[in-house]
Amino acid sequence: MKSEDTPFEGGPMDGRVLPVLVGPTGNPPKTYRIPVPDAAGGPPTVLVYRRVPRGHSRRLGLPKGWKYEFDPEGRSGGRLKWPWSKPETRPGGKPGDTGG
Repeated sequence: MKSEDTPFEGGPMDGRVLPVLVGPTGNPPKTYRIPVPDAAGGPPTVLVYRRVPRGHSRRLGLPKGWKYEFDPEGRSGGRLKWPWSKPETRPGGKPGDTGG
C-alpha cells in the first residue's frame, strides 16, 4: 500500500506530518480520526480532521496536494448523501440548518 506524508493543521496535531495511506484513486481519506486514550481509564476522546486541498494548479484548478484541518465539532461526515435520504437534524434547529 502507498502512503503520502500529509500535514495536520489546528488542534493537538498542529504542525505534524504523518504518513497517511492513500486509496486506489491516490487520495487520502476525507476524514481522519485519531482516538486519544483517557488518563482516567474512561472512553477515548476522538480527534477528527477533515481533508482540504493544500493548493490549486493555475491552469486547471486541480488540487496540488492535501492537508488535514482540525474539526473541533467532530461531526460524523461519513454518511452518504442519497437523494432519498432524510436531512440531518441539528439540536435546536431545523433539519439541514448549519447554525450560521
